[in-house]
Amino acid sequence: MKLSFKIIFILMLCLTFMGCGVDRPPEDGEANDLIVVGFSQIGAESNWRVANTESIQAALSEENGFMLILDNARQQQENQLKAVRTFIQQGVDYIVLAPIVESGWESVLEEAKREGIPVIIVDRRVNVGNQGLYTTWVGANFRQEAETAVSWLEEELLSSGREDETVNILHVQGTLGGTAQIERSAGLEAAVERHSNWVIAAQLVGEYTQAKGYEVVLEYLKQNQDIDVLYCENDDMAFGAMEAMDELNIAYGAEGGVIVISFDAARTALEACMEGKINLCVECNPLHGPKVAELIWQMESGVLPPKEIFVEEGSFTTEMLTEEIIAGRAY
Repeated sequence: MKLSFKIIFILMLCLTFMGCGVDRPPEDGEANDLIVVGFSQIGAESNWRVANTESIQAALSEENGFMLILDNARQQQENQLKAVRTFIQQGVDYIVLAPIVESGWESVLEEAKREGIPVIIVDRRVNVGNQGLYTTWVGANFRQEAETAVSWLEEELLSSGREDETVNILHVQGTLGGTAQIERSAGLEAAVERHSNWVIAAQLVGEYTQAKGYEVVLEYLKQNQDIDVLYCENDDMAFGAMEAMDELNIAYGAEGGVIVISFDAARTALEACMEGKINLCVECNPLHGPKVAELIWQMESGVLPPKEIFVEEGSFTTEMLTEEIIAGRAY
């Protein structure tokens, strides 16, 4: 970054981002030594999102050679577009973007490219005609997560002698248009097409929050309680759905009743799974920070990173969980 951009950055940082994610402005000369990164985060709608933010903050710390500008978009794409354009105006070294939805990014990414600012996409993807508008993407294999879930459900139904029964699935979706929602939904829908006895009873939009998950599931179950499987696209919505089932005295979990499948596998969900309230937790690893930092240092040394990088993930059932496993989790 040119010195003039550094000076402009310091001035604009003090005026624009005071109290919005930076603990303090850099000291004299400090900005010349640090790699300045602007990070546009979706929000703080779930435990997963909070862990994702904390991971990136920890990895892109001043101690590690970075000056991080964090902007919380509060679930609004227009806020993200504004933040990214502000980062461009400030002349940051890198932009990290966790897009709320896949579409609508062409123009702002073209602006970043014209200014020579590499963009790292994390978590959800962007749908752009020119893949050269961003440098790399880091995140989870959401479709594989869905395949893990439906494969487990197939085996569970087979082992319990229910493979030929009609299976009514209540599908609670995340924010529509985001990559996790698109691919987790697609995996379930493909499985339903393969199994003539599997039926999606309803698709409800829970927006990845416990409150919305509770609201939409409660409203649905008041009218129709004929469900066999609850497929929730994140832990927080699963907690909301379980709250609704508790209110209506509907049995669920490992002891019988509705089979509960959840995605993310945060510690609180694993605790619920070990207690038998959730049958399957499919992991979605939020700890992207170390990989993002590694990629930036690679680019600093002139190495072009791969176009996409998947983080490692697993899945958990009631039978396999222990207190030691949960205690060892980082989120």
